[in-house]
Amino acid sequence: MTNDWGQWGYGFLLVILISEAVLLFVAAQTGFLDGPRVLSNMALDRWMPTRFAMLSDRLVMQNGILIMGVAALVLMILSRGSVHFMVVLYSINVFITFALSQLGMVRHWWQSRTSAEPWRKGLLINGVGLILTAFILISVIALKFHEGGWITLLVTGALIGMVMLIKRHYNQTAKLLRRLDNLVLEAMSSSDSVLPRQDAKTDLRPDPQAKTAVLFVNGFNGLGLHTLFQVFRLYGGVFKNFIFLQVGVVDAGVFKGSAEMKRLEAQVEKDLNQYVEFMKRNGYYAEGVSAIGVDVINEVAELAPKILERYPLAVFYGGQLVFPEDSLLTRGLHNYTVFALQRRLYREGIPISIMPIRM
Repeated sequence: MTNDWGQWGYGFLLVILISEAVLLFVAAQTGFLDGPRVLSNMALDRWMPTRFAMLSDRLVMQNGILIMGVAALVLMILSRGSVHFMVVLYSINVFITFALSQLGMVRHWWQSRTSAEPWRKGLLINGVGLILTAFILISVIALKFHEGGWITLLVTGALIGMVMLIKRHYNQTAKLLRRLDNLVLEAMSSSDSVLPRQDAKTDLRPDPQAKTAVLFVNGFNGLGLHTLFQVFRLYGGVFKNFIFLQVGVVDAGVFKGSAEMKRLEAQVEKDLNQYVEFMKRNGYYAEGVSAIGVDVINEVAELAPKILERYPLAVFYGGQLVFPEDSLLTRGLHNYTVFALQRRLYREGIPISIMPIRM
């Protein structure tokens, strides 16, 4: 009888251990699956570097997956695989996310109190959840503070500080870009032409044997127009044809359905039409060329030879923002796509110049 109970107890313990291992495996997979998605959403809101919102050729958040794997490896090495520390780290951060989620729902129900929704029931449920998760969080921190809890708070606090620094940088960059756009709007609204005006009554037709400027743009904005103005300032009326090339990037914010894809295509077409109309008003032939894809470099590399077949004397131009202070932060938070384009086109023997745009 004792042996039977021992066997039952051993079997029960084995089932528990296997179940726990399966749960931990599923939890780890959840982190690797949803972690990159969270990073991509934060990148769209400018709390993380924008590259985390980019998709690979397999339409997955490749950068997010890599950073999650590297972070897990570094954590394992630094903690020497300490299960005790991992449990404390997991417990504190899990209940931080639980408490924040409940707080967000409480805020949602409170803001919905003036609507027709049954907000009181939701507020009660999530309010109780907030109190419970906050109580457990405080208890775990108090009990495990000297057993690795302080390290968890330090790492989590450093991460919060980092994302706030990233957000602050992107906000400052947005202010500089708005100032750049305002300068262009002032120039376009002035009575004097911002370009050497040609005869607007001329029948504008493309001249394949004439000099052609191909400009990389990303929306009808200050950066694209300043690049155009730089070309005229340096080369005057050398170019007779102007082609504006824009790639609509399919990122985590766009890859959500056919409606978002159509909106992206419509926006790209609208931006290019604005450039074309602007050039026609000043008496120059212009056209827009577009593509939709996940990788700007590959899309441009496919379009550039086709443009050169039509316009053998074409030269490509791209604008690059020059920040007041160059630092590791600016290098890490901005993709500098135009430099990657330059390297790619150089390898294929295609001429490209970069116009610096000081901010």
